[in-house]
Amino acid sequence: MSDELLVIRKGNKIITARTENSRIVQLEAEEAEEAGILGNIYIGKVKNIVKNINAAFVEFQKGQMGYLPLGIKQCPVHTGARYQEGRVIIGDEIIVQVEREAIKTKPPALTGILSIPGRYIVLVSESYRNSVSSKIRDKDARKRLSEINSSYASEDYGFIARTNSADASTEEIINEIEMLIKKYKDIVSFGMHKTIFSCLYSAPAGYLNSVINSYNGKLGRILTDDQEIYNNIKIFLEERGLTLISKLELWDSANGKLEAVYNIPKTLERALMPKVWLKSGAYIIIQPAEALVAIDVNTGKAVSKKKDVQKTFLKTNIEAAKEIAVQIRLRNLSGIIIIDFIDMEDEESNKALMDCLRAEFAKDSIQTKLVDMTKLGLIEVTRKKTKKPLYMQML
Repeated sequence: MSDELLVIRKGNKIITARTENSRIVQLEAEEAEEAGILGNIYIGKVKNIVKNINAAFVEFQKGQMGYLPLGIKQCPVHTGARYQEGRVIIGDEIIVQVEREAIKTKPPALTGILSIPGRYIVLVSESYRNSVSSKIRDKDARKRLSEINSSYASEDYGFIARTNSADASTEEIINEIEMLIKKYKDIVSFGMHKTIFSCLYSAPAGYLNSVINSYNGKLGRILTDDQEIYNNIKIFLEERGLTLISKLELWDSANGKLEAVYNIPKTLERALMPKVWLKSGAYIIIQPAEALVAIDVNTGKAVSKKKDVQKTFLKTNIEAAKEIAVQIRLRNLSGIIIIDFIDMEDEESNKALMDCLRAEFAKDSIQTKLVDMTKLGLIEVTRKKTKKPLYMQML
């Protein structure tokens, strides 16, 4: 069955749900009336430099400070008169982009390497950058995309070919690249004449980003039961000339409430609970903390009256691994994730478990890396931080 993207309004939140094989595997929530800052580009002012962590603190909105790591590939674009080649100093006015939302006590993370996403290509302000998504395995497709990227890359910017660019025509990709270049040049040009705290680029609303990030080949329908949301998605897709518009549908209330038919409230409720039951009778405990996420797999009723316990342990761990990969996406857990599976004596069983996890994490659109198994049998995972975890989005 085709994947579906569901967008509903629930109270003061807009909920976006992604289904795969009829199951919701991704949930996002955003304030309906409040514009987010993730992906926005601002003119900020450097307020402080902390040398021992090689970072600057930049005020990018009035009273809003952000954290900017220094010493990385490219110095931010300066808009003020004060400028030292290759350096950022206190008082500089620079163009920065919000790379990660504020999470608990941590301020928003900023970057001077601007990133402007399209449907197929992402423009990044790194000299001659030319990358192709690692999920594109076909050599001819990779070569074609790399050649297109390199023909447009310059000392000011380069390009990343997204996974779904493999199915796009050369004409579609070139048109998008030219559009992104114009947008980038406009942002930098406008920035030279704007005052500090000006927003030079507003990223689309979260649910619109979810639409544009959905892969054509897998996505069957985009469904919403809200007329305003439907109109916003329709305009968004029309302005970009995207064929995804053919997949957009306004839900017919005669078929029941969209959220009830797809069981969104119950899925949301369960995604906020620490315990997840498995069909075998085992269960998982998920505990987010300040510095990491701890996940514990417990046998529960799965081993009762079973003779070959080690085979049962492997079967239970494999079941848990598949569910954990879904729960990480569903809850948007990120950073350092430590998983304590049921201990197994056989090395082959541990290898099978690790292989299963790698295959499941490969389905995630957010970069997720299986690091290793420690001497204590704990599995370390890292997942790139962008948005807040689901439980914080729902506050």
